[in-house]
Amino acid sequence: MNVQPFNRKIEDIRHSRRMRKGMFILPSLFTTGNIAAGYFAISQAIQGVNGDYKHFDYAAIAIGFAVLFDGLDGRIARMTGTTSDFGRELDSLADVITFGVAPGILAYMWGARFTDAPYGDLEWQNKLISICAVVSFLFLTASASRLARFNIQKDPKPSNPGRPGRKYFVGMPTPAGAGVIAAIVHFMAGEPIHYWWLTTTWTALVFSLGYLEVCTWRFHSFKDIDLRRQHPFTFFMFLGVLVALIFMFSRPVLFVLALTYMLSGVLTRLAYILRKPSSPPPPPETNPNPV
Repeated sequence: MNVQPFNRKIEDIRHSRRMRKGMFILPSLFTTGNIAAGYFAISQAIQGVNGDYKHFDYAAIAIGFAVLFDGLDGRIARMTGTTSDFGRELDSLADVITFGVAPGILAYMWGARFTDAPYGDLEWQNKLISICAVVSFLFLTASASRLARFNIQKDPKPSNPGRPGRKYFVGMPTPAGAGVIAAIVHFMAGEPIHYWWLTTTWTALVFSLGYLEVCTWRFHSFKDIDLRRQHPFTFFMFLGVLVALIFMFSRPVLFVLALTYMLSGVLTRLAYILRKPSSPPPPPETNPNPV
């Protein structure tokens, strides 16, 4: 009896299992990179309080890389067919650290710790710093709530539906919210806020970001862009130019991209409210027993 084909079949099965196990590990490596970037951002934001402002910039850059890792792990898992419950839960926990805790600490350390006293009143300075700390915590809470809602909802519908066939996020995704904070800090090269009126504006912005994450407004997801199918050459030229601009002029380009995405959801919501037809007036009441 020739057992060579049988042994070859067993070896092929083992090789296939090893390959599939490796494909499952690959998305988790990017998720682990996400966690590492979040941890590094937290440590850098804390070190920035000592007066070396470049650490704030390092924290913002780390969050930017985490956004990239977060986008890659999901796409790789879908492309290789290795999505799993473990991967989804690990990704959510990583996002809480990197896009909740890290930007929350960075927003507080960078935007409030170095502010001056309003009209020389130290009591109001302490109150303003405390308010910024509370709002940063609310941002973290909103990020965690946004991720929890994303995990349990199968097919969420935005309150302002968009074009059929397009994929949308219900509420601004947490990487985008963290990206706005990181892009502004990076744009300022880590130089913190020193004026109380700017700290007030910054606190209002962080609060708005938290609200946008938990609202039901529509934000484009870009998941309908499939890189595996053919695209016009101009599309790849645009991507190449965009990458080059980010590499050469990262501060203004990332700043514009982050604010544009945030404002796109806000303006889309306002446009929907203005275009939404008013409800028709109720029909006049009729007397069933006329005299």
